[in-house]
Amino acid sequence: MINGKNLILFSFGQNRVHIGREESIKSQTSEALAILKAFPEKSPPPWRGRVRVGGESSGFTLLEVLVAMALLVLITATLYGTYFGLVSSREAVTSGMESRRELRTTLDNLRRELSSLLCNNRTNKRQHFVVEDRDFFGKPASTLDLTTLSGPRSGNLPSSDQVAVKYNTIEKDGSIVLTRQVRDLYATNTPDPYPQMESVEGFLVECYDGGIWVKSWNTDINYSLPKAVRVTVMIKEGAKTVSFSTTASPRINGS
Repeated sequence: MINGKNLILFSFGQNRVHIGREESIKSQTSEALAILKAFPEKSPPPWRGRVRVGGESSGFTLLEVLVAMALLVLITATLYGTYFGLVSSREAVTSGMESRRELRTTLDNLRRELSSLLCNNRTNKRQHFVVEDRDFFGKPASTLDLTTLSGPRSGNLPSSDQVAVKYNTIEKDGSIVLTRQVRDLYATNTPDPYPQMESVEGFLVECYDGGIWVKSWNTDINYSLPKAVRVTVMIKEGAKTVSFSTTASPRINGS
């Protein structure tokens, strides 16, 4: 059935199909496209812009790049702090071990030398035992000069079994250095002293006369060796000063 001027209606029960002219459809399509062009897509804000790589729209936003850089700086700072902390700890441990090694060697030498003291200045004027009490800015800095027995020494030069050993303290760059000098008792040459311990906080020698401990002794005046000798070495450990002592009694009394 024909209904209307340009419209043919085909009815199949309750379903209807409308067929219009091709020109009318094209006109409506053009009008719809014109309306869409009049309302362009809203452009994203600058901070949401994408970094274009090779003309493609994929990449990272500026905010993502800033967050990544901040995390990188934070992680790097943490790693560097940990690394330098470990290096400082290792240096402190190494320095402490070296100081303890020097201290142990010094105390062992002193105990052995004090136990083997020789002094019979009535028959041998070369033998002696002298302790002088000194200090550097309130820090004890004793001097110890003694004659002791010594084992065989290498070399072709003639030598005896008696040596003169002198422990002295000198000030260097605001710290105390403990030096040691060893020579054969009957040798004519005098060797240079060498550093026994670097940077000690104090070196104290005390002698026991049977009643009290005294800080000075001279066999030219006392005419005998003390009953016991106590040596104290003070070193720095961190922020505190620690004292280490050794006590020895002369086993040979020829005075």
